[in-house]
Amino acid sequence: MAIPRQLPNAITIVRILCAPVFLWMLLADAGADGGLRWAAGALFVVAIATDGIDGYLARRHDIVTDLGKLLDPIADKALTGCAFVGLSLLGELDWWVTILVLVREVGITVHRLLVASDHVVAAAWMGKLKTVAQAVALSLALLPLWTVVGEWIHVVNAVAMVIAVALTIASGIDYVVAEVRGSRSARRGER
Repeated sequence: MAIPRQLPNAITIVRILCAPVFLWMLLADAGADGGLRWAAGALFVVAIATDGIDGYLARRHDIVTDLGKLLDPIADKALTGCAFVGLSLLGELDWWVTILVLVREVGITVHRLLVASDHVVAAAWMGKLKTVAQAVALSLALLPLWTVVGEWIHVVNAVAMVIAVALTIASGIDYVVAEVRGSRSARRGER
């Protein structure tokens, strides 16, 4: 069964549009552990989980596009960026963590956009692993699970967040190294 060619990109765009809605829901009641907090966490989980759906559909039906390769990481970064900023605004996550993550994410996104006319940089395996780690850590932080399972969940979340931040740094370094190597190889090839 054929699917509309733009369906994967439409899913990605919806994910991008979910980011500000999610952030509003998270901050609307100052992060209280009530219905809006649960709804914000659930929206984040659904939006970040659909990351695999758009990519799967595009690959399965052989409709991978350069636009999709460019928008998909932007959707991930919009969702996770809003989550990091929201948690810091609520005082639940140190700002230095958010700033570190955002510098890495914005820097790589800007680079991707700058080189898009030359070549599209698809997400590497380490970047995908980083996104999964961030999604898990942020989901644990956003959903008020402590109201259901107890305070011990904060320890699990802290460990998950450390892993996510470590992978964010490592994948950023991996990206820069790969781009420098690729640039050097391209210059050698021009000679």
